[in-house]
Amino acid sequence: MNKKQKCIISFIPSVCVFSYIPAMAESTHAEPDKRPNVIVLLTDDQGIGGLGCMGNELIHTPNMDAFAAQSVSLTNFHVSPMSTPTRSAIITGRYPIRNGAWATFKGRDVVSRRTPTIAEVFFSNGYSTAMFGKWHLGDNYPQRPTDSGFQYAVQHLSGGVGELSDYWGNNYFDDVYLVNNKPRQFKGYCTDVWFDQAMKYMKANKGTGKPMFIYLATNAPHDPHYVDRKYSEPYEHLKKDGILLEPGFYGQISNIDENFGKLMAFLKNENLEENTILILMTDNGAGIRNNVRTFGYSGAKGSKLEGGHRVFFFMRWPQGRIAGGRKLPVLTAHVDLFPTLTSMCGIKCPDNAELDGVDFSPLLFDDCNITKKRKFDDRVVFVHHRQDYKQPFDVRESCIMKDEWRLLDGNKLYDLVSDRKQKRNVASNNTKLVDKLLASNSVFIEKTKELAEYKDFVMPVAGSDKQNVTVLTIQHAIGDDTPLWKSEQIAEGVMNKNDKHVVFFDRPGRYRISLSRWPRECQGNICGIPSINPKNQFNYNAIFPEKAYLSFNSKSLMKRIEPEMKEVEFIVDTNSGRAEIQAGFICDNQKMGAYYIYIQRIN
Repeated sequence: MNKKQKCIISFIPSVCVFSYIPAMAESTHAEPDKRPNVIVLLTDDQGIGGLGCMGNELIHTPNMDAFAAQSVSLTNFHVSPMSTPTRSAIITGRYPIRNGAWATFKGRDVVSRRTPTIAEVFFSNGYSTAMFGKWHLGDNYPQRPTDSGFQYAVQHLSGGVGELSDYWGNNYFDDVYLVNNKPRQFKGYCTDVWFDQAMKYMKANKGTGKPMFIYLATNAPHDPHYVDRKYSEPYEHLKKDGILLEPGFYGQISNIDENFGKLMAFLKNENLEENTILILMTDNGAGIRNNVRTFGYSGAKGSKLEGGHRVFFFMRWPQGRIAGGRKLPVLTAHVDLFPTLTSMCGIKCPDNAELDGVDFSPLLFDDCNITKKRKFDDRVVFVHHRQDYKQPFDVRESCIMKDEWRLLDGNKLYDLVSDRKQKRNVASNNTKLVDKLLASNSVFIEKTKELAEYKDFVMPVAGSDKQNVTVLTIQHAIGDDTPLWKSEQIAEGVMNKNDKHVVFFDRPGRYRISLSRWPRECQGNICGIPSINPKNQFNYNAIFPEKAYLSFNSKSLMKRIEPEMKEVEFIVDTNSGRAEIQAGFICDNQKMGAYYIYIQRIN
């Protein structure tokens, strides 16, 4: 049964798309037909203090707390300070600054396809692969989940349910989500849908003889904090007392906990519990900065302080002897999941994976000894996050970590053992350590700057047979204006100057580039409003641009907007390769980026 895995690589300039021939890898931990299932459960914006077991006496999370008590806990585990970067690191095993997805918008929330993803490697080694919920690594080919190793995907688009790049009208309840890239109407609350669909998938696939790799990424408790009142009502008194800013935040977490309890019962009833590696973690610090528990650390989402990137991490695998409530304080990070999980499942990573992470699986087993732990003594972990299309700074706004030491901005050193709140800068007393950390960072940055993902944008591909129409939105447009991301902003007609996109054209030919005021699923005139207002939730406001413009391959085109136009179409001829597009409307002599752009090859 053992076969060598194969990897076929298709190269085009600045874009590399991997496809795999399924093959079984030689197993080191288990026989091929007994390899464990893997479930990675990633919540959104929960923060390290978003569980009762993490010192939060206000929140009710009995199911996740019970799981934590049965698991191995990595107590010094780190992610990135925001959503997309963490997800990109999990999926690629590479730091965000090296995989191109270091922000949540403006063209920097698209993950590189130059190296294989964790899903592709599992799939190529005989696993069934599926993802549910939030992807946020690209909505177009070749960055979609189904292009990235997942055989099955049920997801919302972009960074959150109801954002302007998501299906118009979604609001957490009875929404339209994509099933393998095709819209489908669902009933129920979003988190309930993700868990329910994941369990249905596992039940349907457990009889195939193949182990499963499941990526279950909730969009909750990200804002807006919509949830049924029965979950938020128990926390209303905390708002009245000035303790909690938004009861829905804790309500969303309670709903996740309820679903987690259902998942645990399902795994037990389906005889999947013992041989399933189950991970529970969150993607960054708490999304609410005020009045939330942060396990005693300073900082929340977006911060380089500890509370922005130190998160809870629990893993259990009963059959693999990973259980028992043990705590491991070894410095570990999101980039480690790729090498760790493949190792635990007996999969050899391809040499071209270019992983930044470390296999920490030897630390997890109950017979782990001090020698194995010492291998991590010199480990350095980096945070280079910048919420912009521009490259992160080399040193400024960085966090360099070793053990419990944190070097911020290259000149502020904190010892988390004695200074949990990071109030005392001890850099002047530890100059050798500062120099050592800066030297490690210098080597890291020097190698990073050689990468295409650092130098240029990771591009969606237009004109491929894999996707008929490529959709670009102003949420991902490049520019220096404040980004738009809410559907309400589009409904109200908020104008924005960001108008640039970088796209790779798959083949030479003629293309139709259509500019729209409204998304096609809820179309209206450019100088008007849609006839449909899904769930009656928007306050529509008409705008009246006079012209539409398109700059493409150094050519500038312009068309007058007629009253009944729903889209302005430009027909262009192009060669294959990289192209910069600037597109938008002119309103009262002011340029504004097009809210929606649709690109289609027509010959």
